[in-house]
This record gives sequence, C-alpha cells and structure tokens, in this order.
Amino acid sequence: MIDNYMLYKNIPTLDLHGLDRYSAIYEVNVFINDNIKLNNRLLKIVHGIGEGILKNEVHKYLKSKKEVKDYKIDIYNIGTTIVELNLKGN
Repeated sequence: MIDNYMLYKNIPTLDLHGLDRYSAIYEVNVFINDNIKLNNRLLKIVHGIGEGILKNEVHKYLKSKKEVKDYKIDIYNIGTTIVELNLKGN
C-alpha cells in the first residue's frame, strides 16, 4: 500500500516546518494518534530537507512506534515521509 500512495487522494498531512525536534515529535505523536482514531492508514509528514535533523528524529520516532507499519521518503519530495499505520483489524 505504501508503494502505491500516489493513487490515494487527500492523505492527511502534517507540516513540521519551523518546529524544533522536541515539538516536532510531540506533534507527530498527536498526529498519529488522531489518525488511528480516524482510521486513516496513510499519512504524510513534511519535515523539510535542511540539515536532516527533523527527518532523522521523525524516522527514529516512527521506528519505535508499534502503530507504524512502514514509512519511507516520498520519491517525489525528499522533504516528506509517507507513513503507513498498522490499524487494528487489518
């Protein structure tokens, strides 16, 4: 599913521009929890390119979450990560 994310419209998106790493992780946590409740399987997290600090922190956090089935850098925008959630019953 994550490989075919381009086929899906209106994927919920979180933009982390302007946040420090701690605020960003807090926002990612809230975003994931909200989308689990809404039963959304795919998400986009825009962390930007910069020095890669936000990207690395977000990826480290996503790796630790059991609710995250898979994640990868968007092939069309390296400043964005696509996340697939592991929803119950699926």
